[in-house]
Amino acid sequence: MPRPPTFTARAPGDNRPRLIAIDWGTTSLRGVLIDAQGHIAQQRALPQGILQVEPGGFAAAFDRHFGDWLALQPDMCLLSGMVGSRQGWQEAAYCPCPAGFGALCNQLLWLEGAHGIPTAIVPGMSVVPQASVDAAHGVPDVMRGEEIQVMGALHLMGQDSGLLVLPGTHSKWVQAQGRSITGFKTFMTGELFAVLAQHSILGKTLDSSAPLDETAFAQGLERARSSDALSHLLFGTRALSLFGALSPAQSASYLSGLLIGQEMATMQPAAGTRVALIGSAALVQRYTLALRHAGCEAVAFGDEATWAGHQAIYQYLTGTSS
Repeated sequence: MPRPPTFTARAPGDNRPRLIAIDWGTTSLRGVLIDAQGHIAQQRALPQGILQVEPGGFAAAFDRHFGDWLALQPDMCLLSGMVGSRQGWQEAAYCPCPAGFGALCNQLLWLEGAHGIPTAIVPGMSVVPQASVDAAHGVPDVMRGEEIQVMGALHLMGQDSGLLVLPGTHSKWVQAQGRSITGFKTFMTGELFAVLAQHSILGKTLDSSAPLDETAFAQGLERARSSDALSHLLFGTRALSLFGALSPAQSASYLSGLLIGQEMATMQPAAGTRVALIGSAALVQRYTLALRHAGCEAVAFGDEATWAGHQAIYQYLTGTSS
């Protein structure tokens, strides 16, 4: 396995790019080229996730999609996301929580660099029970890609602690303290919504493509506070539609409110808490409404959190500033 490289100070007037930053997920591939001044010079987004790459074909795919950037001889390439999973380029061992920013940087998985450029995969993080891992009690949790977004958001906010939520197919609630990720929980909210809307009886009476109905969404949030089991609450979506209380468009928003409300009921953020949200605009809108419903304040971030996280790692490794 390649050893971590040693980075030397740049000569005056060296205008080569600093960094190629890559977020390589299950279904998509995104990258930015960071110039010598730390600004995004170019960016690309491709529907070429890790599932579209043949086994053993990651180096060739990387060169095919970003070879022109590699030819500019940046200082390094950093890759985050599912590219470090067992189905990715090479499996990067999870960095166990609690872990600080320095620990994450020191556990980068260095690869044979394309075009001779130092290339590393950000390892992801895990929460593992201290006693044992078993199906009844000692259930672990993992994430890949979100850890760099969390570090980037903290950097952008100028904070080292806080609660951060990353909505998505598998939503993450992350607690940071002293620039360390101390723990997190994952909820299959987005995936569960898709399964219910497309492959269950609920899909017969809802329109998942309809725009958000804030009133119906808030009703779902409120209903999620019930002590009843989720399976019972979910069936209520259908019953309400059968009795004409919800239209197909409203049913989709109500269901979304139920599922996101379950996250809120589990995590119970205290009223007045300032929460960083990192994700797509549509999901951030829903979680902002949910947090406000609970009396919390939300501050939103998009892709900039990902690239800020990559830049922070670059600065740590090279001893430079933005």
